[in-house]
Amino acid sequence: MTIAIRPRYRAVALVEPCPCPPVMQIVFPLPWTFMQVAAFTQFMSADRIASYVYGGADPGDDPLWRRSGARTREEYSRWCRHACGMACLRMLLHHRDGHAPPLLDLVYGCRAYGGYREEPEGIKGLYYAPFADYARAEHGLTAEVHPLMDLGELEELLAAGRMVIASVHPEIRRPERPAPGRGGHLVLVTGAADGTVRFNNPSGHTEKSRRARLPLARFGDFFAGRGISVLAPDTRVAPERVG
Repeated sequence: MTIAIRPRYRAVALVEPCPCPPVMQIVFPLPWTFMQVAAFTQFMSADRIASYVYGGADPGDDPLWRRSGARTREEYSRWCRHACGMACLRMLLHHRDGHAPPLLDLVYGCRAYGGYREEPEGIKGLYYAPFADYARAEHGLTAEVHPLMDLGELEELLAAGRMVIASVHPEIRRPERPAPGRGGHLVLVTGAADGTVRFNNPSGHTEKSRRARLPLARFGDFFAGRGISVLAPDTRVAPERVG
């Protein structure tokens, strides 16, 4: 299994500018529906997300923090805000395998491949190419970076039976308000029909925003137009090990 990366990829930004990552699409061998994809969140207590993203509460106070795989509350609090991409990966792995590793296990696995970097000014990532390496070597997925993706291509990919981890503005949680920008957060787009996009949002603060539907054009107001496509084969490819 190989990873194909378009040459022009390195001429554009390699990392999402905010604490959350870019766009991925996953091809599954069998038909699937929106309701079949579990909606995992990057915060362990979904009913407390509003207090974390709008109320200034510390995620480290989450009573379910241990479910993330973190060793301490501080560790969980430090990473969960950066883990929307890994929450999307959890959804995809659970959809394929019926189970998925804890959130922080995925974060640290991806970090080992360079998908996240810890720098003096804070955590940087997700970096696309290292994530693609991680997805292939550790999870048997084939990933291709797509630095540019318009709504037409997004719709075509979904029509072909693919799922897309899309870079959107975090305020897609409240689509009734004007879109303040594009990108900075990841959601898992699970399908489209009749001009409507369906997606799972790892930081959705209500059940409706966690399993959301929007007109394609309105989705585009938040969509940054970049991504990573991931192919899931019928049989899981054995992870590659070095050394």
